[in-house]
Amino acid sequence: MGSKYSHVFDSIRVRGVDFKNRLEMAPPSPNLADKDGKVTAEFVEFFRSMAKGGTAIIDVGNCVIDKSEASDEERQLDLGNDSCILPLTRFVEMCNEYGALASLEINHNGKDSQFEKTGKPAFAPSEIIASGEKMRAMAAGREPMKTVAMDIPKIKETVKKFGDAAERCKRAGFKICLIHGGHGNLISQFASKLYNHRTDEYGGSLENRARFCIEVLDEVRKRVGENFVIEFRISADEIHPDGMHFEETLQFIELIKDKIDILHVSAGLHGEFEYMRNWWQNYMMDRMYNVHFAADIKKKFPDLLVCTVGSILNIEMAEEIIASGKADFVAMCRPLLADPEMPRKYATGHEDDHRPCIRCQYCGLRLLIPGVINCSVNPYLGDEMRYPEGELPLAKVKKRVAVIGGGPAGIQAMLTLCDRGHDVTLYEEKGFLGGSLHYAGIPYFKQDIRDYLKYLKCQAAKAPARILLNTKATKELLELENYDAIILAVGAKPIIPNIKGVDKAHVHWAPLAEAGEVPVGEKIVIVGAGAVGIEAAIDFKEAGKDVVVVEMAPDLSAFMAASGAAVKEFMELIAKDEIAISYNTKLTEIADDFVKCTDTISGKEIEFKADTVLLALGVKSNIEIVDELRHCAPETEVFVVGDAYETGNVGPAVKSAFKAAVNI
Repeated sequence: MGSKYSHVFDSIRVRGVDFKNRLEMAPPSPNLADKDGKVTAEFVEFFRSMAKGGTAIIDVGNCVIDKSEASDEERQLDLGNDSCILPLTRFVEMCNEYGALASLEINHNGKDSQFEKTGKPAFAPSEIIASGEKMRAMAAGREPMKTVAMDIPKIKETVKKFGDAAERCKRAGFKICLIHGGHGNLISQFASKLYNHRTDEYGGSLENRARFCIEVLDEVRKRVGENFVIEFRISADEIHPDGMHFEETLQFIELIKDKIDILHVSAGLHGEFEYMRNWWQNYMMDRMYNVHFAADIKKKFPDLLVCTVGSILNIEMAEEIIASGKADFVAMCRPLLADPEMPRKYATGHEDDHRPCIRCQYCGLRLLIPGVINCSVNPYLGDEMRYPEGELPLAKVKKRVAVIGGGPAGIQAMLTLCDRGHDVTLYEEKGFLGGSLHYAGIPYFKQDIRDYLKYLKCQAAKAPARILLNTKATKELLELENYDAIILAVGAKPIIPNIKGVDKAHVHWAPLAEAGEVPVGEKIVIVGAGAVGIEAAIDFKEAGKDVVVVEMAPDLSAFMAASGAAVKEFMELIAKDEIAISYNTKLTEIADDFVKCTDTISGKEIEFKADTVLLALGVKSNIEIVDELRHCAPETEVFVVGDAYETGNVGPAVKSAFKAAVNI
């Protein structure tokens, strides 16, 4: 008997190629090729868990047709010569082992190729100075370089290189490839008036601007033959005001639709930071963000196979999309990085074991620095050589281990210890699990965090561990139990300023107020304009409260930097809700119905009426608890993890807990 997700797991044949279901791994760039751009064992093992997990198509992102002139990432695949073929077969054969189809996103970066990697200016349709080049030049202390406008011989040479790359894929055993015609890469640079300023047969009218793309697709088909699937990636709308918009994209699709087999519909631009959000959505953006584009394309071209991508977070969403006719395939990247086994879990009725992506952007940030993909919620990702297929070895000696703290680090430590066969007891002082996530998930726009917290609680309930809520782990208690090892995941505590009145009854830590654990009045002063303070200000202002935020800094630059890709959404909410923020303002005293502050520039005293004062000045590690408990087992067997070790986000906390647990 099949699963209830009959549309997702429905097979389809295209040009004689069998697709076992409608799920595609949207193309990540794991930076795991060797220095010459060839497939490595690390590379193959990175993708193995996705292939094993049940996804039909495994795409690899940004595989360049000639690394010597088109390169914008570290250790990306180079398809520029025949020496790539043999290593590529290892990737193909691994995918075949699980019934998955290997695919490469064949690309030329055009204007975004980096001088630091190629030693030459970037080629592009027209002579421009790219935004990324301006930033790199500034960082390097050099003058920015203009792109080299491709002449006709260079265009013909580049068209042939696309064909060469696709043919090498076929020779390596691939049955499908993905030609990258979106996100402001070279093909879309020719198509878009934003970058194409030519006046010859490759510029001007849409038909002329589409010429390069058509020549590439014709060359690829000629080289791969008829029994090979060509998928084509497109930005339905570049979003940029001067870029290519949806109505013109529909006309563009009309020109190429008979030359492709699957249209992969994304949006936005890669090289313009403000428009990256449309293909790399953050947790404050709508789920299934770009599906409406695919749905409209499918209506316009009902005979064209369409793939949609963008914040499609689970199989249930994918089922609705395909069942309703919005698309024929669903691609997802980050959700499969978070849980490569997701398709199998849904197909076998274990949906509650699905580890959800929280769209925190940690994977992309880790890809930038230090250069390898990791995941906040999946501690195995990036460590495949040590833990093949996401499996842990059983401990050689079963030990009695205590985990102190039931936040994300503590729960991850407990789960990992249980997987390794240890006898585990978790102590949590509060009456619930979740720790900082309990509070982080309170704002209405934090649904992704709430889903992750639900997953952690579900897994904790299933774990063969003793979980003691409302239980403070004291030195005496732990020594009485005589544990073999201890993991201290005791988290952090709020920073409380040493000022007069801070101990008054109407002064609280902001998250406690958001959680409804303490009373709040109608006139609130929030101290600190970091993430915690701003989120609280939005929550209470939208609840109809009178809110003022006081902040010592001269602006929100620190908050904006910490907000990462979500900064646009936050700034829009701050403006919409008319959040009052007093900058250069230091809290000096809290009275019964007002607060005293000092203007740090003029020295002038300022007062704000307040019946509630909420502190949001950051947190610091619970080092006192750590110091008290770190001798309650042999010292070499005591590990400090999560915020107790170093305050930060979910990713470092989960990873540190996992690493500690695998070494006990």
